[in-house]
Amino acid sequence: MNQEQIGPVLGRIPSGVLILTARSSENDETGMLASWVQQASFEPPMVTVAVNTKRYLNDWLKDGVSVALSLVGETQKKLMGHFGKGFEPGEPAFEGLSTEETPTGLTVLSDAMGWLEGTVRSSLQSGDHTVYLVEITSGKPSEEIATEKPYVHIRKNGFGY
Repeated sequence: MNQEQIGPVLGRIPSGVLILTARSSENDETGMLASWVQQASFEPPMVTVAVNTKRYLNDWLKDGVSVALSLVGETQKKLMGHFGKGFEPGEPAFEGLSTEETPTGLTVLSDAMGWLEGTVRSSLQSGDHTVYLVEITSGKPSEEIATEKPYVHIRKNGFGY
């Protein structure tokens, strides 16, 4: 494999930026920056979310668990810094941010372009990431969804974030 040839092309595949919210069985909640999210089905509506296998969040993401995704807008780059650093278990991920709750009580960002909530239906080990299939069960757009553009992440190299 020639990484010098593959990396620049692979890295230019655009991906949106979302904040994934999940809760542990002990009721701890966290949020993480998720840039590998893609719609996977119309009926029922489903998305895939890739999570690095080194993240403790993988222990929480079991079949049947609810998760939420807040869609980050182009003008919300500060969220990249806030969530990009990651959070240790028990560390408050949403402190100082404007939030609301989904129907199942997960925290989402009020200032996001909108949010989706769903249920993990399956997972697939994919190299250094686990890909989760999430069936969307509810959602809410913000007023800005008609005018704000989603933040699109383009990497220089397809072998790192």
